[in-house]
Amino acid sequence: MAPVTGTETPTGSPTETATGTAAPATPHTRRRTWPGYTAAAAALGYAAPHFWWGAGVAAMFPGDFATAPQGNTEALIGYWVMGAVAVCGAVLSLALVRPWGRRVPAGLIAVPAGIAAIGMTLWGFTYFAMQYLLAAERVVSSPAFAAKDAHPQAAWGLFWYSLFLLWGITLGIAAWQRLRSARR
Repeated sequence: MAPVTGTETPTGSPTETATGTAAPATPHTRRRTWPGYTAAAAALGYAAPHFWWGAGVAAMFPGDFATAPQGNTEALIGYWVMGAVAVCGAVLSLALVRPWGRRVPAGLIAVPAGIAAIGMTLWGFTYFAMQYLLAAERVVSSPAFAAKDAHPQAAWGLFWYSLFLLWGITLGIAAWQRLRSARR
């Protein structure tokens, strides 16, 4: 009987060595898992400020925090629920690339992740398309939004919507890879 070596299994996860420790990840494994880890990091990057905004900390808020909802149902949903949903999104992203996520059928995990990825990517692209149209004076912001758009903190919107693009694109790649690996 040959000794167990640290080779990669067909699922892309490293096997255990004869000593019982996990073998180091191969470049092939890292190439297949980075989208899930990146999507999870983007999800947590989106969740964290929602929690601190819900706690009343204005740091990095994309607009005038003084006029933002505070202490009502809208604030509860906008800060705490959205933060919790983003944490769930991070877990979903990791489930696409971690061995424990292989216990869930690929279609049950990758299809909803792919749909979410399309929505987030479109949301991010739409923001940047609108910013371009506003800058090119092809559209004019309504008076209700003009003051919000002119606020110095509104520049944080560029960061947050870039995060949506990163999250959506990498989640989509991870979902696609998960579906492809399940078909093999």
